Parts: sequence; C-alpha cells; structure tokens
Amino acid sequence: MKENQGNSELSDLTLTNQQGHPVTDNQNVRTVGNRGPMTLENYDFLEKISHFDRERIPERVVHARGAGAHGYFESYGTVNGEPISKYTRAKVFTETGKHTPVFVRFSTVVHGTHSPETLRDPRGFAVKFYTEAGNWDLVGNNLKIFFIRDPLKFPDMVHSFKPDPVTNLSDMERMFDFLCQTPESMHMITFLFSPWGIPANYRQMQGSGVHTYKWVNEEGKAILVKYHWEPIQGIKNLTQQEADKIQGTNFNHATQDLYEAIEKGNYPEWELYVQIMEDGEHPELDFDPLDPTKLWYKEDFKWHKVGKMVLNKNPENYFAEVEQVAFGTGVLVDGLDFSDDKLLLGRTYSYSDTQRYRVGTNYLQLPINKPKTHVATNQEGGQMDYRTDYGRQQNPHVNYEPSLIGGLKEAKNPGKEHEPYVEGNVKREKISRENNFGQAGETFRRFNDWKRDELITNLTGALSGCRKEIQDRIIDMLIQCDSEYGNRAMEGLKAANNNRDAKMDEAVKEAQEMGHPSDPY
Repeated sequence: MKENQGNSELSDLTLTNQQGHPVTDNQNVRTVGNRGPMTLENYDFLEKISHFDRERIPERVVHARGAGAHGYFESYGTVNGEPISKYTRAKVFTETGKHTPVFVRFSTVVHGTHSPETLRDPRGFAVKFYTEAGNWDLVGNNLKIFFIRDPLKFPDMVHSFKPDPVTNLSDMERMFDFLCQTPESMHMITFLFSPWGIPANYRQMQGSGVHTYKWVNEEGKAILVKYHWEPIQGIKNLTQQEADKIQGTNFNHATQDLYEAIEKGNYPEWELYVQIMEDGEHPELDFDPLDPTKLWYKEDFKWHKVGKMVLNKNPENYFAEVEQVAFGTGVLVDGLDFSDDKLLLGRTYSYSDTQRYRVGTNYLQLPINKPKTHVATNQEGGQMDYRTDYGRQQNPHVNYEPSLIGGLKEAKNPGKEHEPYVEGNVKREKISRENNFGQAGETFRRFNDWKRDELITNLTGALSGCRKEIQDRIIDMLIQCDSEYGNRAMEGLKAANNNRDAKMDEAVKEAQEMGHPSDPY
C-alpha cells in the first residue's frame, strides 16, 4: 500500500487550514440563511480566529522594538600580530578566514514594539553566532557603558524609565528621580543626552559587549576582554532637531533603512575589536576593570581587530525570526568565560529566564534559536516539544545520566579548565573603587564644542520638568564630574525653566482668547 503523499490536486497557492483541508470560502461564515445566526460547526472560522487571538506573545520588557538580519562573521585569526589561540581556544576566532553564520537583532530599549526609532534611548546590539561548538550570544548595546553596576537595581531602573503606571505617560521626573540617587549613572547620562543618544540608523551604529568577559586558552589561562563593533559604513548620530524632523514623517526609519540596504545589496559590515587586560584586580587603575559604568580608554588599552561581520540576508518572516529570536549573556562557548562583573552575572540568569516565559520552555527548538550543531540533552517535555531525534542516542529508553545501559555520555573537556581562585566574606557591599564622576567628566571634556552644546541643551530640557530637589541633586553630581559641565547645566536649566514657564503662560492666554469652540453636531 502506498503512503499518503497528500492531495496532489492542491497547488502550492491553494489556501488550506492548519489541518491541510482546502478552504473553499474564506469570505463567509456558515449561517442559517444569509443573515441568520452563525452555526457552531464553523471549523475553519473557529481555527482561524482562535489562532488570531493567540498570535502575539508577551512583548519584551525591554528591547521590544527591533530589527534584524542574517549574515556571517569572518575571523582574522590574530590579535596584536599573534595567533589568537595564544589568548583563547574558541574556534570561532582561532581559524583565519573562518565564516560563522550569525543573526543580529538591533533594538531600542525602553518603549514598545511600534514606538518611534528616533527616541533618545540606548540601542541594543545582540549577535547570535551559530558556531561549530554551539551558539554564542554577544548581547550588548551601542554605548559601551551602562547606568548601574549591581543587578539588584535593574528592575527599579527599568520601572523608572517606563511610563507612569497610573497615567501610562512617559515622565522624565521618574527617570531622574532614580538617577539622581544613582551616582554611577552620570557617565551614561553624559553619553545618552549627547548626540550619541540617538544613532542615525542601525547600519552606522557602534556596538559593544558592555561587560568585561574572559578569554581562556588551551592551558586554562584567562585574560580579561571587552568587545566593540565598529561600522565600516562610518558612525552617524542625530541631533535632537534632526531626530524630531525624521519622526514627523517616518517613525520606522531605522528598520526601513536596514531592510532596504540589504535588499539592494548594500550589505552593512562591522569589524570586531577587542581590548585585553591581564586577569586581576589592577590596583594601579582608579576604577575597577569589571565595572560596566567605565570605559577602558584606547590610549591605555589598545583596540585589536579580530574579525568582520557582514549582514547579507533579511528575515523571511519578522515574527518567526526577529520577534522570537532569544539571546542570553550566559550563552558562551568553550574558550569564552564570565568575569565577576555583578551585572553580567545577574543578566545571565535573567535573560534566559525571560525567554522561557516570553517564547516558551522549548524556545531553543525554534529554528532561529536552534544551534546548527548536534544537540543531545536529557531535558524533555514542556509546551511545544517537537523534537524528532529521540532515537539517535544509544538507548532511547534512558533519559538520565549516568547510566550503564546506554544513554548520553559526558563530553571530553577540550582544554584545561579555567579555575579562578576566589576567597572572601560573603557580604552586601559596593565595590571599593566606585569613582562615579571621573570618567563622566573626562567624556564631557573629550566632546567637541557642538557636542557639549547639544548635551547641555538636551539634558537641561529633560530636567526642566523635574522638581527642584531632583534638579539640585543632578546638578551637584554634574559639578563633581566637571565644574564647567555642572555650571553650564545649571545655567541651561534656568533658561529652560524660564522658557517653559513663558510657553505655558502663552498657551493659557491663547486658550482664554479663543474661548470654547461650538459643537459641530
């Protein structure tokens, strides 16, 4: 007897339901008469509307608005003129010219799925490498630093940035209320309210891993490393005035720009640079090298090119790929390791946990998330477990380890394990070298005149709606960063307050003169 090969009479363009049944009328439900009540056995309608009711998954709490693309990463095989294997045994880097498939998701952070891409906001820059050793996710932002250094503060930080839970209106006072009591945020504020706070598009945007990671070589020796993506197309940011003008005509400009460039064959490219530092506390520095609110300055720690990324293919379906793609800072391959950065370790739990909630227990079985290498685990069950390779192990009846009667076996360690030595009392305490204001002041001094002007205008404009206590705290911290920075912000804030009051008086006067319009009905 021949196997059922499906209905050969159906063409590839014939509409069916999800059971494969041809849909002969997709315009009308079945009713009693042409205007009578609908009958319950409308299977095609019930299936269609029930799926429609469920076709959205929970929105990301942060990074909801995103765009993405496929491509590849090409390794240069060297760092600082030496074989990269001296520093890491990660296969994604060690072979010169090796191409590794990647998927990249760019995003804004605070607002929802269809919020304008012109808003002042950090931008996400997350790269999934489908390596031969399994997936590696490099999850970062366009800016190289962050607002906080302790993960316990992360939910509060995000809540303060999000709209008011009562009015659902964005309110800068909420954000500055949190930040004025978070002195380590001054460096990030300096970047965010400068032109760096609004990248012109995704193709001309920098990327960074933000955190300090480790590389581990064959001998198990580790070094500290930071990652930086530099766009070969050049870097371009927007002033607030330029962003406002774009937003008035197109709030999808960055997504459109990326998609159309790839469709035209103008494939965007980035080179990956690393900064390396000997593992250790480095007491000679005035900051902790694990602190994500700090930069490692180029003149102190050279940037080394280690590879290039090219994006050459748009997603075939936005939801299946861009929306369902799931990243996590804990997704590392052999030769890459964590540092003790507290925020990194907090994110490592949170990111994968949120994907299990948002996409589902088996989110790693989805094609966009699934590694392109062999996967064999003893994990099973859960919603939407659709594996078909259960029988590949020696004894499919054994879903545990260890076992003498079959089942999966542990892999051989490809190199000596990195074994950092740790000792100390378990405590709740800030790091000893906070230096919350030094680099923020240095960044201000390194800006040229127009960037300083733009920073002061944007920052004081945002602060002008806050109560005086919050304004005073921010100004006090800015003065500690740099006296010129703080004093210019103080003067700008006075001008912004006066301008806001004048506009309010003018609006009240205009409303009084116009009176109430008559009811058109």
